[in-house]
Amino acid sequence: MKISFCLITLNEAANLPRALKSCAGLADEIVVLDSGSTDATEEIAREHGARFETQKWLGYVGQKNKVISLAQHEWVFSLDADEELSPALREEILALKKSTASPDVSGFSMPRCVLFGERWIRHGDWYPDRLVRLFRRDRAKFAGGQVHERLEISGEIQKLRGDLHHYSFTGTVRRDRDDKYARLWAEDKLAAGKSASPFAPAGHAVFRWLRCYVFRRGFLDGKPGWDIACICARETYLKYQMLRKMQGRKE
Repeated sequence: MKISFCLITLNEAANLPRALKSCAGLADEIVVLDSGSTDATEEIAREHGARFETQKWLGYVGQKNKVISLAQHEWVFSLDADEELSPALREEILALKKSTASPDVSGFSMPRCVLFGERWIRHGDWYPDRLVRLFRRDRAKFAGGQVHERLEISGEIQKLRGDLHHYSFTGTVRRDRDDKYARLWAEDKLAAGKSASPFAPAGHAVFRWLRCYVFRRGFLDGKPGWDIACICARETYLKYQMLRKMQGRKE
């Protein structure tokens, strides 16, 4: 099994070395598709042996589909710049490379584990967050709106046990990103003809908090579990509140 590791970037000099080092010795090819970085992203990518390509931003869906179309090998690993393969996941993928995958298998899913502050989160809405990241590129494509793209894939999916590590934003950077994603989400919903009632922002936010902290046992992660439940609730409130404001302007 030969694997093309594919990443999209925009000013990822701080994260990219960690991501690329984690796939060293596994990647038969690394493709980095950049959308206009002004930092050292290109130099870092080339230093790690990546093929560096540029593309004006097409949105998350378009950009990810573009980068996998540039891959030379049948199997693709879609890796975000703020992620890395854990040692356990590396071992599993190394074993796969030494074997022959069944023609019925189209992809492999893996749990994603978030580092929040100084703690790896193992409960709540953020774990296991199982995602298909290793797949046959001719059987899969990304779809969705402006944010939260999803992989559509046909065929059998097998599960890997090793974690994909994700280094989360915190503080003001996190809040700014959540605000942006909430706006994009609301724009997608409005374009699809969706609306929100006056009670939707608070109602959905309360349910999200309960699901994250209580039903999915986020409390077992201690103080970070509480903080994450509040972040999730705030994000949910913002999405529905922005949708209400947009539909009000439309009316």
